[in-house]
Amino acid sequence: MKTAVLGPAERGAALAQMAERELDLLVVGAGVVGAGTALDAATRGLATGLVEARDWASGTSSRSSKLIHGGLRYLEMLDFALVREALKERGLLTERLAPHLVKPVPFLYPLKHRAWERAYAGSGVLLYDAMSVSREHGRGMPAHRHLSRSHALRVAPCLRKDALVGALQYYDAQVDDARYVATLVRTAAQYGAQVANRARVLGFLREGERVVGARVHDLEQGGEFEVRARQVVNATGVWTDETQAMVGERGQFHVRASKGIHLVVPKDRIHSTSGLILRTEKSVLFVIPWGRHWIIGTTDTDWDLDKAHPAASSADIDYLLEHVNAVLAVPLTRDDVEGVYAGLRPLLAGESDATSKLSREHTVAHPVPGLVVVAGGKYTTYRVMAQDAVDEAVHGLDQRVGPCVTEDVRLLGAEGYQALWNARARTAARTGVHVARVEHLLNRYGALSEEVLELIEKDPSLGMPLTGADDYLRAEIVYAASHEGARHLDDVLTRRTRISIETFDRGTQCAAEVAALMAPVLGWDGDQVEREVAHYDKRVEAERESQRQPDDQTADAARLGAPEIVPL
Repeated sequence: MKTAVLGPAERGAALAQMAERELDLLVVGAGVVGAGTALDAATRGLATGLVEARDWASGTSSRSSKLIHGGLRYLEMLDFALVREALKERGLLTERLAPHLVKPVPFLYPLKHRAWERAYAGSGVLLYDAMSVSREHGRGMPAHRHLSRSHALRVAPCLRKDALVGALQYYDAQVDDARYVATLVRTAAQYGAQVANRARVLGFLREGERVVGARVHDLEQGGEFEVRARQVVNATGVWTDETQAMVGERGQFHVRASKGIHLVVPKDRIHSTSGLILRTEKSVLFVIPWGRHWIIGTTDTDWDLDKAHPAASSADIDYLLEHVNAVLAVPLTRDDVEGVYAGLRPLLAGESDATSKLSREHTVAHPVPGLVVVAGGKYTTYRVMAQDAVDEAVHGLDQRVGPCVTEDVRLLGAEGYQALWNARARTAARTGVHVARVEHLLNRYGALSEEVLELIEKDPSLGMPLTGADDYLRAEIVYAASHEGARHLDDVLTRRTRISIETFDRGTQCAAEVAALMAPVLGWDGDQVEREVAHYDKRVEAERESQRQPDDQTADAARLGAPEIVPL
């Protein structure tokens, strides 16, 4: 079966389709929840549209800790229902829905006290594993184990000897969050959803009190048009309140933005074969394996400034370095930091004491006829949030609609992935692409890696690595623009790849080469190529400047020094 393609022509056709006929469901916002909602609706047979003002996952869903996890710390809060739900989803993703994108990852938890802490923490991890297996979706995840101090130091020689008396090791899972969302959007399109990024909702259409669609601005080609829909789902995350305000109705809850920042450092700066989880005075700190790098995070602070580009300040970076260095034998310095990124968590806040618990749980509401709002939650449980949102929307449709089937709908690239992984040496011999590169492609595209390899077969120069970012092949850049909906240089360097945080120059060295590869696919002339590169350079400089500032206000002002490539 031919897979859905999200190139420029397909985007134009999708917008035309949405303008021409009434949809059953229009989803606003293409983060993980919005993309998941579009897939859920499309696989129930509903005529579905998905619009996003910027790029897929350009907000919170590309700036997370890249973990698919049950939330071990929520056990300590006695939130068993949330952990149980998340562990089931973790199992579904690693074993059935997206094994090519979601992988087990080990974590070491250093113990600082002898008997009581091992018993206390060990019982929690034991319960965590037991809850995972009891949901019948965790049997493939390795079990936890207790380690002596000497054993723990063999696993993680980076740790100071006086930082632990022993350790626990357990497993969770990891994902490239932005890549996952792009694959989710393509899968929704595969099942008939009409999808378009860089399409901003300006307001909702009303018939009396009922919402019957939205006015949409095509930011790429210009022009406004109406999309009629029998139900609209607001899945805009930290922008929920702003989107809700378009209907002029007071919401039943509010979404508070909490900023979390992460640092990326090279693999050789921290000598360990396992990730680390460390307690801080406020929460926990993760040191997460990430290819040839480590991700260190996160912080948790209120943010009420620019939501599109949350900025990491110098104080944020110092906080993470101080806490991770407390356990490292060889401390990290600013010079070790390759990349920094900041994201916003959408936390629920009610208007009264009865509903004011700030939570990682989610809420679905139907504030006015025709409009469903879904907010809160966490990345791991996006599928449940999507199911609840579509269930709520279905109540407003006078037709029989089938139940949710996304527990059994594999994402594109999952089918046949394991067989192709087993045959990777033969694939390398057949294509002339080194087996390490084939493995890299399989872990990013799954079975869709065959489509990337076809590009290389047609043009062998695309089999060469990018200059200054040699983890990625030139073919991946062309594929991002032709198949994955990338419209601008920033989309590719920041989300289709992770070059913006995985290189010390943050992608500026390869920016011109990447833009030149995208140009023929997107119809750019020389002037547009120059504009794309200049914009990206300004973005990187604005981010660097923001990270030199002492606080959120000055960091935000510095980050806003780089304009959008497409003004909103």
